[in-house]
Amino acid sequence: MTGAEHATLRDELDAAGVRRGTPVALVVAPGIGVALAWDGGSRPVAGDPAGVVAALEPLAPRWVWWSARVHAAPLVAAGVRPRACWDLAAVARLLHGIWRDDEGAVWAAHRGLPEPPHALGELSLLDLAGEADDAVRPDGQLSREWLRGEWSRSLEHASTWARLALDVFAAQERDVRALPDHRAAPGASPLPYLVALSESMAALLCVELEHDGLPVDRAILETMLTETVGPRPRSEAEEAEIRRARDGVVWDAFGGDVVDLRNPAVVRDLLARHGVDVPDTRSWRLEPYAAGSAGVSALLQWRKAERVATTYGWTWVDRDVGADDRLRGVWGASEGAGRMTASAGLHNLPGELRPAIRPAPRRVLVRSDLGQIEPRVLAAVSGDARLAEAARDDDMYAPVARALGSDRPTAKVAVLAAMYGQTTGPAGEALKDMERTYPAAITYLRDAEDLGRRGVDLRTYGGRLLRLSSLHQPGADGEQSSASAHGYGRFARNAVVQGAAAELFKAWAATVRAGLTGTDARIVLCLHDELLVECAEADSDRVAAIVDDALQSTAAWWCAGSGVRLVSDTTVAESWADAKG
Repeated sequence: MTGAEHATLRDELDAAGVRRGTPVALVVAPGIGVALAWDGGSRPVAGDPAGVVAALEPLAPRWVWWSARVHAAPLVAAGVRPRACWDLAAVARLLHGIWRDDEGAVWAAHRGLPEPPHALGELSLLDLAGEADDAVRPDGQLSREWLRGEWSRSLEHASTWARLALDVFAAQERDVRALPDHRAAPGASPLPYLVALSESMAALLCVELEHDGLPVDRAILETMLTETVGPRPRSEAEEAEIRRARDGVVWDAFGGDVVDLRNPAVVRDLLARHGVDVPDTRSWRLEPYAAGSAGVSALLQWRKAERVATTYGWTWVDRDVGADDRLRGVWGASEGAGRMTASAGLHNLPGELRPAIRPAPRRVLVRSDLGQIEPRVLAAVSGDARLAEAARDDDMYAPVARALGSDRPTAKVAVLAAMYGQTTGPAGEALKDMERTYPAAITYLRDAEDLGRRGVDLRTYGGRLLRLSSLHQPGADGEQSSASAHGYGRFARNAVVQGAAAELFKAWAATVRAGLTGTDARIVLCLHDELLVECAEADSDRVAAIVDDALQSTAAWWCAGSGVRLVSDTTVAESWADAKG
């Protein structure tokens, strides 16, 4: 389409009443064009999808798509960053607790139908049973042929797909608005609705994170790998030789005792022979012996190098660091209780390698992490007034310690024991003090644990359905084993806090993304409670202020009426390691 044709299309949608926030379903048919659908109309448009969306962005619609991974990825790849969206897959996970994000699963959840099998591969005779030319089968499920891509064969079919997406959106919006809002915020938009918006934006952000990648200084990274695991091997034989040399440092430290260091049982026997008798070989258990044993010290150092060699070694560099020196992985917007996930080691990058995470000259990283986020979230979601009062301090463990009559480390153990259900040892004793001092918070957690033990579904503070009933596996006598019940109880106890914290984090990230509009700054990493933003050095103060302001504006609606204060630590540096301080 020409610029004049884009302008005509924009005028057409403007005349149809498309304004800021108007839902407009968008289906991208690769190589053909796009299909648009809005309340009262639809429009197939041949040509470049990114050009169409860019031309319509001044109207500021809320793009509705089946999933960002399918329909937003081509736009992002072409340099278009949509302002706002509603991701049907992300909201279906919130509403219905489904794990899949394909159209078949989303549609089935919307219609209250059994989740269909994946529509992959060639059609079988079983698939053809009940099939018709229509997108929707007589049994109410989506056509498996359409799910295999028939929707993208023509703009006519893409338009049908867009109208179905708009139908699902209308039902999702109604159902989300009907979910309970536990905040004391009369007159505000329902919390689950706001969470649905931020979950949708998180799905779009995942597509952008995959596209943009994390900046890497290749020279620094390769120097660090050489120092840690040895030079890049030129053959399998040389790789084995380097590995044996790395093992040899530990063997020598134990007086030439040659064993398989990758076998925990063998390592435990090795330690016993050298006077270190431990029940297992976990690093935290061995650390107290390092100062008095050269062998243990060498073993702990070897483990760090081995982790880098096996997970973050030369193969990782070749596979996941692109020619443009960007580290890329596959991102997921919601797993388990709702946390974002990433492959390529992005969420577990060792501290030893973080100095290599740095942008080009005259660009910097703005790092911000939420302080004590899960305890603060517990205070908000439980409605415990005394814990909320503690959460108004910069360091909420200090007032908790005063309330418990303990020192700060004990107070921290007590809060963590409450959230994770630890009942033995020092944590168990600390938990008893928590029960007496913050009864509302403990009751909230115990109620969730009880539902988990019984396999009863529950929702997070923001409305995410945790389908605990699907985890409930009764035995032959119809009862779940006590061990399984205990495990699901602990999962539920933590998930109501961790899940709410994840929803808060994604809402913050979405707000930061919106605040960065008009700049060349980009979010390049989301790590549970930590954001990394890459920007020009000259813009760093402005970007840091955007990040901090975004947290306060998010807290204003997410924590409304709770009295809880959210805090963050924001720094600017040339590398991730420097930013962590």
